[in-house]
Amino acid sequence: MTLAIIILTVLISIAAFNNAELFQRFRFNAWLIKEKKQSWRFFTYAVLHAGWMHLLVNMFVFYSFGRFVEQAFIQVFGMGQGLLYFVLLYVGGVIFSTLYDYNKQKSNPYYDAVGASGAVAAVLFSSILLAPTNSLFIFPIPFPVPAWIFGLLYLVYSAYMGKKGADNIGHNAHFFGAVFGLVFTILINPEFAQMFIVQMFG
Repeated sequence: MTLAIIILTVLISIAAFNNAELFQRFRFNAWLIKEKKQSWRFFTYAVLHAGWMHLLVNMFVFYSFGRFVEQAFIQVFGMGQGLLYFVLLYVGGVIFSTLYDYNKQKSNPYYDAVGASGAVAAVLFSSILLAPTNSLFIFPIPFPVPAWIFGLLYLVYSAYMGKKGADNIGHNAHFFGAVFGLVFTILINPEFAQMFIVQMFG
């Protein structure tokens, strides 16, 4: 399923690079959703990206952690239910990560957003919950960082930068996508939270 999502996202993103009409029709715009009832934009923005680097980074991170979460879900819930939960994790991240900015920007026709970052954050933080003591290599830090430390720093940084609003990066989407990933993973199996505590504190 991870590879299927990547293939779909890459194909549509590349198509939109050279098709302004497709890009404009799929981008997230809270004003158009509210005033023109174009609710599909809650979903379609995630298969668009602002450029090659944006696309490659998102898909690399998703590939790196998506396979682990997908296999963990399958191992716990079985193939069918595990894949369903994995899809719901990703799609839920797509939707939930936009809700804050939708409410904030619904009267602003000039606010646009694209990219799968919120959904990728949901998958990333699901993996952190499942394996908090795993080590992550984060460029440009030259040494491995425990997943739980990275997660904590990521949430603090995203919340701070989202409040500051000093750049064009969707920090709010990153933050709320990450929160959704944690909450959803616990809701589908509360034992995941117990496993997290055991791994952290023995």
